[in-house]
Amino acid sequence: MKEIYQQTAEEVLERVESRESGLTDEQVRRSREKCGWNELAEGKKKSILQIFFEQYKDFLVLILIASAVISGMLGDVESAAVIVIVITINAILGTVQTVKAEQSLQSLKKLSGPEAKVLRDGVAVQLPARELVVGDVILLEAGDMIPADGRLIENASLKVDESALTGESLAVEKSMDIILEEAPLGDRTNMLFSGSFVTYGRGRAVVTNVGMQTEVGKIAGLLKSTSEKQTPLQANLDDFGKKLSILILIFCGILFAISVFRGEKISSAFMFAVALAVAAIPEALSSIVTIVLSFGTQKMAKEHAIIRKLQAVEGLGSVSVICSDKTGTLTQNKMTVEDYYIDGKRITADAIDVADPAQRCLLDYSILCNDSTNENGVEIGDPTETALINLGSRYGIEAAGVRKLYPREGELPFDSDRKMMSTLHRIDDENRMIVKGAVDRLLELTDRIWIKDGVREITEADKEKIRRQNQEFSMEGLRVLAFTYREIPKKHVLTIEDENHLVFLGLIAMMDPPREESKAAVAECIKAGIRPVMITGDHKITAAAIAKRIGILHDLSEACEGADIENMSDEQLKEFVPNISVYARVSPEHKIRIVRAWQEKGMIVAMTGDGVNDAPALKQADIGVAMGVTGTEVAKDAAAMVLTDDNFATIVKAVENGRNLYQNIKYAIQFLLSGNFGAILAVLCASLAGLPVPFAPVHLLFINLLTDSLPAIALGVEPHSSEVMNEKPRSADESILTKDFLGKIGLEGLVIGMMTMIGFLTGYHQNGALLGSTYAFGTLCLARLFHGFNCKSDHPVIFTKRFFNNKWLQGAFVLGAVLITVVLTVPGFHLLFKVETLDLMQLGYVYLYAFASLPIIQLLKWIRMKLGKRGER
Repeated sequence: MKEIYQQTAEEVLERVESRESGLTDEQVRRSREKCGWNELAEGKKKSILQIFFEQYKDFLVLILIASAVISGMLGDVESAAVIVIVITINAILGTVQTVKAEQSLQSLKKLSGPEAKVLRDGVAVQLPARELVVGDVILLEAGDMIPADGRLIENASLKVDESALTGESLAVEKSMDIILEEAPLGDRTNMLFSGSFVTYGRGRAVVTNVGMQTEVGKIAGLLKSTSEKQTPLQANLDDFGKKLSILILIFCGILFAISVFRGEKISSAFMFAVALAVAAIPEALSSIVTIVLSFGTQKMAKEHAIIRKLQAVEGLGSVSVICSDKTGTLTQNKMTVEDYYIDGKRITADAIDVADPAQRCLLDYSILCNDSTNENGVEIGDPTETALINLGSRYGIEAAGVRKLYPREGELPFDSDRKMMSTLHRIDDENRMIVKGAVDRLLELTDRIWIKDGVREITEADKEKIRRQNQEFSMEGLRVLAFTYREIPKKHVLTIEDENHLVFLGLIAMMDPPREESKAAVAECIKAGIRPVMITGDHKITAAAIAKRIGILHDLSEACEGADIENMSDEQLKEFVPNISVYARVSPEHKIRIVRAWQEKGMIVAMTGDGVNDAPALKQADIGVAMGVTGTEVAKDAAAMVLTDDNFATIVKAVENGRNLYQNIKYAIQFLLSGNFGAILAVLCASLAGLPVPFAPVHLLFINLLTDSLPAIALGVEPHSSEVMNEKPRSADESILTKDFLGKIGLEGLVIGMMTMIGFLTGYHQNGALLGSTYAFGTLCLARLFHGFNCKSDHPVIFTKRFFNNKWLQGAFVLGAVLITVVLTVPGFHLLFKVETLDLMQLGYVYLYAFASLPIIQLLKWIRMKLGKRGER
């Protein structure tokens, strides 16, 4: 069966069992039974309880739950309680961040017009849009929102803004003509689509689809079927958690076997193995990452980027491709006059001289032959026409003043068959008809031309020169209007026959221009190793012209249309995308396929957009970025990040923030794991040497809750550096646990473990196992606090300003040092924390051993840096 746009209005009416006077009540009832209400189906949402329990799926958390259960069964209620508290806090934090339920479908519902003017049994009635059915005849005029998809059956110069659906910046001129060939959404000029707006003219249409069957409904379906991607950090932490847990469990199993072999009770050996597992597993890691990312969102909100999905903060840092919409994202979403062409010369809009009679005449005529208004900043009318009056305002010539001086006395409205519009005015005591329209059409009707010396006959050479200039404008993506005029006898009523024997005045070229900051932002992206790609519903020439201006496109061969990829297999598209920088005339399905193709090549993809048509791709992308000012609610709700200033440069700043946050999170992980590794080494050494266990379980829990968390969070908010933008994006599959990273953790953990054992042996030889355990506990706590300063950078910081540039780390150190000093020196705490109260001399030993780890690790970093530089040579 033919598509609806390939059929005549009469055939469509017959197809949907309707007529020009509308449906009867009985037909409405039957149609509703068949097609349902004109509303979007809502997907099933997870309850808060479901979201809360999903937080416990993490592999590390499952091991900790098992540890808590076993601890409780073996009588260590304290340890079990502490573990449960830690993982519950983590689950609550995760739930709070996730509970912002997806609202895309709700926003799509709002897009359906709340009211619709409908013919029922030949009578015009106003109804809620949800009551529309297939076959209804709807009445439309300028300013109306289109409430359902339909086929035009009557058209009076109808123009419709479909930018939210197709991405095309200009209002589409509608036509009654059938379209014989297969056509993309933006080229179905005899169709109307739900959620778009009438900007000019009036018309009638028969409803062909309602609810989920409309184009907006199909997008809603795509949103439901589009899965959200894990960010690289989420994937890395999952992988990291599993590997780390397995390693720790193997080690604890070996230690348990050694303890049993040496004759310890199975319950005691098992209890200590569990305590060690709890100490070694950084159970606060997820909470710390969540808190650090939350701080990141606050910083980014101040820089005009609102994060809706927390992990997007980090994900931005690894973005390697930005697929950007054109209209409203890279461009201003506002038609603007770029050039005049008059008397054989091209004049830029900035160089117009209103004192020049010809240029002033063209400016006045463009205001007079124009139905748009701009009063008190409120623009009403076709964007092409508002661009003309805005140019006048730029030069202090207001439309109201010109129109008052030369009032309109007659008109022939624009229609798509004539491709022109004419208005009649009294100018210089003469009746003058001004005609604007398509260049080729008006040249056919022109027999004279205005030049500096007056009006003369137009030659074929003149016409050819005008056509070449029109072609030049078109190749630059500019929309061109020709302006002509002629004298009309007094008291004459305008007819179409009067649109002849015209005098050619000039051309006005306009476009939706790039944002001022787009070019610099694109250059910054390229410098940072990020590939910018434009994906738009607009025409290829227009898209390519904009892309070339801002540096995305270098050659026209890098641009293609949606039709070019329509029949490609996924594998072919995967090989095709690296060669293309601009995609024009694309559908929502194309956008998703392009994003997916890049992802299959191992790229982390950010997709920017503002229209309804962008929403599915925003959700499919690793990071969806919506425009906050011009963006639809649908796009915002599908996105992970919303830009409050619609500034492309804000994305670049967000990428910089993301890279810094990932680096800071790595510093926090390095801090946690190297400290934990130091504790494990101390226990292993004592076990292998046949010495008493250096720590009580309560010591390990104290370290985990206090001296781990606060410095780790402080490292997460380490001041940012712009140097990260000189690096290429990290690979999507790059693990946190690289060989280099593990090497740093191992070496730094070895130093901390060594100083802890020295402390343990000192106390053990002074006064037995309890003092040795107290020394080990104090040394490990303080060494880890000092170690926070080691983890600020991969390079030495001890004699630099950077050592003191993080007030949060300094605060965490002071607080931790005060608390551990109180525990070690105040007699009331010795029973609770299983320590021996220390005197000043003994406390001095603990601080000395702990501090010694700082210069040793700084020296090792310096040696490593020098060796690295030598290797580079």
